[in-house]
Amino acid sequence: MKPLFATCARGFEELLKTELTELGAQNARVAQGGVHFSADDETQYKALLWSRLASRILLPVTQSKIYSDLDLYSSVVNQPWLNYFDEKARFFVDFNGTNREIRHSQFGAMRVKDGIVDYFERNGKERPSVDKDHPDMRIHAYLNRDDLIISLDLSGEALHMRGYREDSGQAPLRETLAAALVLRSGWQKGTPLVDPMCGSGTLLIEAAQMEAQIAPQLHRLHWGFDFWKGHNQAVWEKVKAQAIALAEAEMQKNPQPHFYGFDLDHRVLKKAQANARNAGVAHLIRFAQGDVAALKNPLPNGEKGTVLCNPPYGERLGTTPALIALYSVFGQRLKQQFGGWNASVFNSEQGLLDCLRMRSFRQFKAKNGPLDCVQKNYQISDRTLEQRDENAAENPALSDHAEVAADFANRLQKNIKKIEKWAKQQGLEAYRLYDADLPDYNLAVDRYGDHIVVQEYAAPKNIDENKARQRLLDAVSATLAVTGVETNKLVLKVRQKQKGSNQYEKLANKGEYFYVTEYGAKLWVNLTDYLDTGLFLDHRLTRKMVGEMAKDKDFLNLFAYTGSATVHAALGGAKSTTTVDMSNTYLNWAEQNLILNDIDGKRHKLVQADCLQWLARCDKQFDLIFADPPTFSNSKRMEDSWDVQRDHIKLMENLKRILRPNGTIVFSNNKRGFKMDFDGLARLGLNGVEISAKTLPLDFARNKQIHNCWLLTRND
Repeated sequence: MKPLFATCARGFEELLKTELTELGAQNARVAQGGVHFSADDETQYKALLWSRLASRILLPVTQSKIYSDLDLYSSVVNQPWLNYFDEKARFFVDFNGTNREIRHSQFGAMRVKDGIVDYFERNGKERPSVDKDHPDMRIHAYLNRDDLIISLDLSGEALHMRGYREDSGQAPLRETLAAALVLRSGWQKGTPLVDPMCGSGTLLIEAAQMEAQIAPQLHRLHWGFDFWKGHNQAVWEKVKAQAIALAEAEMQKNPQPHFYGFDLDHRVLKKAQANARNAGVAHLIRFAQGDVAALKNPLPNGEKGTVLCNPPYGERLGTTPALIALYSVFGQRLKQQFGGWNASVFNSEQGLLDCLRMRSFRQFKAKNGPLDCVQKNYQISDRTLEQRDENAAENPALSDHAEVAADFANRLQKNIKKIEKWAKQQGLEAYRLYDADLPDYNLAVDRYGDHIVVQEYAAPKNIDENKARQRLLDAVSATLAVTGVETNKLVLKVRQKQKGSNQYEKLANKGEYFYVTEYGAKLWVNLTDYLDTGLFLDHRLTRKMVGEMAKDKDFLNLFAYTGSATVHAALGGAKSTTTVDMSNTYLNWAEQNLILNDIDGKRHKLVQADCLQWLARCDKQFDLIFADPPTFSNSKRMEDSWDVQRDHIKLMENLKRILRPNGTIVFSNNKRGFKMDFDGLARLGLNGVEISAKTLPLDFARNKQIHNCWLLTRND
């Protein structure tokens, strides 16, 4: 009996211990990242050939204390390496771990390599060559604090590399992880297994090989023990011959296919079919193209089985709407089509699993590369499809859509009936449908043509982060159901409280622009690349008013953003327009808005400048000025910081200087609790009339505090 160590992904140690024990291992003991065990030659080769969970099988050759690089070198150079392999074998060193003296794994690997080649030279042999790509012997060194273990890798290439996978789709599962998921899914050999999003087929192939009694490494050509002097060829040939005979005996039973794989991508299905052929299980698996939204039970009147899958999951919220829709419809199809079956789903996003609307009875944690994931097992109610259809017909409110955020969905539906009729009458394609109406769903829902934008406001610190995220996912799911919008046309944003120019922060670079109409004006919007869309919806009536006031007037749009107010003024018959903003990006956007509305000529000027600096040196006079400054800004391109509450009178002083007699200033901002300094206005000789309520649109009636607007005129 010799001591061995089988490595595996963390979380699968107990499962691997059970597997090795069933293969004949003795004294199996779990450690972090693997299992220690004892084995004779036959069990050793069985573990290598048959383990579906182990990443590598290692044979420890020395263990020592390491307090310096000299200790490391000495522990290696004094090992009898000629007992393990000769000088003709190419080798490579894998070194893992560090301590206070061995601070870099590359340095540790170099010292181990030096010790091995120096040993051979000291014994009168040639220096064996080092080969990273195709080594004959792989040496593993593991350093944990001061403890060093050096082992021979009897596997060679990692054991997850079964050899059957020629190609795979995106984000493929490692074969060892797939095997673990199969074993934990509750699937029983001889029963049906369905993977509705099978990709390259790894889950089905691993399960089919289990049933067909095909050793996972049966067709491996090169092993880590090929050049090992302790290799027992006779025992190895016996173990392999037994495995071949077992697989052939199972094939003679003429098993019928009961593994089913579906995927929307026909190209990845071809890869799955090729992989199944290479694995020797193509006769057991039926692959077919299919959308999970139309998933059907391949055995509606047959034996009950297991649905097992690894659906897509994203780390970025940008993919969330499509994923929410996917998981929601997947849960519905499971309940409608697979009554009495078991289901097992592997995922890194708890919130997405909750979209299935199913209660798991068992779950397992696991790693998929760097991602923390969970596998949840479900027992699907055995109600028949006919019973489900009858129940849904009798009480539509019990539909799956109605179960998700029902109060939010009802409010959104109510708002839509009220607002969309009004918006159509007004000639509007961009408007708000929901604005934090309910405390539990602190978000806004806006329509831009055939697109929907869901903006989550930052949750209070006393709200559990997971609960807030789940409510957001539920709200997105309900929004998809209520509006019927296509998943790729729903955009999700998380909005924090912004200061100054942070509101213009770049989020992406998709460059997806389309235009919406507003009281006859056409305006470009971009829903994905920036925190804001290019159009402040709450200023809609203000822009309309500016357009009505602008006829035959010289118009100034200060802090212009994308120039939407300029478009309204020009369409309203302004004699001239001047549009000023510090951002080249938004000034170019404003130019495109003008071009879209056939507004051109020297009468319409675009100026890129710090608005306050430009205003201080401006020598032109205007009849109508629209100023919508940020609440706060400390941009590096500005000489001083800006605070709208502190500095608005100074702004008015400069605006009055360039305002013609009988001219008008339209001043607005979005600072909550803003207080106009009427005494300061009086000292400047300006009259101020608040028109916030008059310019607040119907769809923003619930949120009066963010909209401040005044008309200011000279009293001389």
